Amino acid sequence: MEEMTRLFNLDAQLLQDTILLAIAVFFLFLALSYLLFNPVRNMLKSRQEGIANDIKSAEDDKKDAAALKAEYEAKLKDVDKEAEQILSEARKKAQMNASRIEGEAKEEAARIIQNANEEAELSKKRAMDEVKQEIITVASMMAAKVVAANIDATIQETLVEETLKEMGDSTWQS
Repeated sequence: MEEMTRLFNLDAQLLQDTILLAIAVFFLFLALSYLLFNPVRNMLKSRQEGIANDIKSAEDDKKDAAALKAEYEAKLKDVDKEAEQILSEARKKAQMNASRIEGEAKEEAARIIQNANEEAELSKKRAMDEVKQEIITVASMMAAKVVAANIDATIQETLVEETLKEMGDSTWQS
């Protein structure tokens, strides 16, 4: 009978110890699983969540960077437009200033021409006054000659009238 109680050529005590050891290992595995594996699982789970959050954060940052890039590119285009607008305004101001300066120069030239014409008129009037003075001097000399020759008043008047006619009425009127 002893031979029958043997399983795989093992005695009963060894089988009991093996079964008891297997049960103890199973309970030890459950206990260690609860104490060690669950925290490791939780750590792995939190690490997976952290990595997922990092990936999501990186994607959000990438989207934000793309949006900022688009915004900066739009601003660069606007800067070119704004620079063109500023240059256009500067050109308009320069043209307005050039027109204003040209107008002022024309006005100054017109004033100078007007002043020159006025001076020419004054010189002409002075010359005419000098001619009139000369005529008066000549008439006085003639009168002195007439008096010296004892000519009567009627002869003197006729001489003055003849002299005036010879010089022309236009000289006296202008």
